[in-house]
Amino acid sequence: MGSKQAPVFILAAVLVLGGGIWAYLHFSGPPPSPAPLTPEAKAYVQNLKLGPIEMRAASSYVNQTLTEFEGSITNGGNRAIRSLEIYCIFYDVYNQVVLRERTAVIRKSAHPFQPGETRRYRLAFDDIPSGWNNQLPQLVIAQITFE
Repeated sequence: MGSKQAPVFILAAVLVLGGGIWAYLHFSGPPPSPAPLTPEAKAYVQNLKLGPIEMRAASSYVNQTLTEFEGSITNGGNRAIRSLEIYCIFYDVYNQVVLRERTAVIRKSAHPFQPGETRRYRLAFDDIPSGWNNQLPQLVIAQITFE
């Protein structure tokens, strides 16, 4: 490489690297927040009935604890639901939030959740912080998509 080509090559490399860093910082911010519960969905929440929830924990072969919650939900309203997501909020002994996880109870790929229908669900977590109070998490409806 000649002595005249070296500065051009270095300048090009700096521009490409700088552009890459700018693009990464500009486009890789935190993921967009999920849409809030719509007024229509808020009004419908009173029609959803959660049944008793069972909790169990098991250790995996890599010495990690898998905590599972199983329960049921009944659609007591008059609308079919395409998907339903909830927040599972875990607390410590001081009643401070240690984990807030959003998860699907009714997935879009499943058959619509019909009025009057009851479905079982299973929630599994392997990342609950050790400060958790080992009580059932608070379940809060995060999103409802109607059929």
